[in-house]
Amino acid sequence: MSTRLEHLDIHPLRDDLYNELHSRPFQVLPTPARVTQMAILTTPEQRREQFRHLQELHRLLGQPVPEKEVGCFEQTFGTLRVRREMHMEFASYTFTNLADSGADPFTETGITPLPEGWLEQLVGTVIAAFHVEILPSSEEAASDLAFVRQHFEGLRLVGSSPQEGAARIWGTFKLHSDGFGRFMVQNHHMSNSQLGRLTQRLMEIETYRLMSLLALPVAREITPSLNDMDQKLAIITQALADNQDVDEQQLLGELSHIAARIEAFRAHSTFRFSATRAYHRLVLTRLEALREDELSGHLTMTEFMTRRLTPAVKTCEAVSERLEDLSRRVDRASDMMRTRVELAIQSQNQQLLSSMDRRSRIQLMMQHTVEGFSVVAISYYLIGLLKLGLDALYESGVEFNKTLVLGIAIPVVMVLVFLGIRIVHHHFIKMARRQ
Repeated sequence: MSTRLEHLDIHPLRDDLYNELHSRPFQVLPTPARVTQMAILTTPEQRREQFRHLQELHRLLGQPVPEKEVGCFEQTFGTLRVRREMHMEFASYTFTNLADSGADPFTETGITPLPEGWLEQLVGTVIAAFHVEILPSSEEAASDLAFVRQHFEGLRLVGSSPQEGAARIWGTFKLHSDGFGRFMVQNHHMSNSQLGRLTQRLMEIETYRLMSLLALPVAREITPSLNDMDQKLAIITQALADNQDVDEQQLLGELSHIAARIEAFRAHSTFRFSATRAYHRLVLTRLEALREDELSGHLTMTEFMTRRLTPAVKTCEAVSERLEDLSRRVDRASDMMRTRVELAIQSQNQQLLSSMDRRSRIQLMMQHTVEGFSVVAISYYLIGLLKLGLDALYESGVEFNKTLVLGIAIPVVMVLVFLGIRIVHHHFIKMARRQ
């Protein structure tokens, strides 16, 4: 009994996820064959232009024009096979010449059958371009080696025997006089499918090798600036460690400038360094899949990559880690500077509070003194008013000793005034405490 899915909730990307694993099948290559691969850095606009250019190739060769762009496109035009693969940063074009013309290696290549002028109009920036010559192997290794040397313009060869001697691979990992790299695959007893997988791994190794090296010029460019910033940061940190009398505002400004430069470098290089690590891992994975055996007197591809590519990648990783470390050190130095500034501000605030306390005490003493003067002044005016009242009362006919009454009234008035002022004073203190 089969299960029906019509009424189940199917993820919209389910089909795409299934097809993704089969989107880039290995090629099937006969012996002999001539292959040319080009990896071209592209922008989104250039990718659209490249697809229109690919449609023009179909028109020139009299074939139906594709209407929809796909991640991996492959089409055979007689003895010419064209394969276009889209990657994150670049597009790879693989041109395979299946014609057996009997010409010398590299005199005819994978791009020989292309229409005149079509390749020159391809937009984008070429990062990798190389020819792969696939030939049958002879039984005599010495004659094979002599034959190989004459087609690599005297450059030092790197060679190995992958898949337990099923083939031999030769290359130089250098550019030749035509501006292309060169590889030669001598097939001993590999099937067309095995040969296609071997060639695909070889092309990926060369393309990913060059893509991984794109970060090396970036690392070399920013290293002098990192040295300069590292030295400045060391001077600032030492000044803080020695508790020197420094201008905190100036040092904070310098730290902010260093931090801004570091962030600018990180924004410029983080993706490139991450991509380098990813491409390097892909190269190592493809090398492991080759299962190389050494050819006497020659470096294998794995040995060559270990000695030449890995140090370059390690340099990029070291610069990336140094950027991160320098960023953390700047953050710590900034924290120390901010702590120092905050302590200085707290000390200034403490001094200000102490000064305010002293002024408050002085003001309190002055207030008490003023209160004493106020008692005398108010008492003086009240006694004056009392004297006027006594004079009026005496003139109205009331007999009494004005001098005696006035003398007795003076201390009484002063005591009453003093008590009144104290009552008002305590009333305001209570109001302040409640607030």
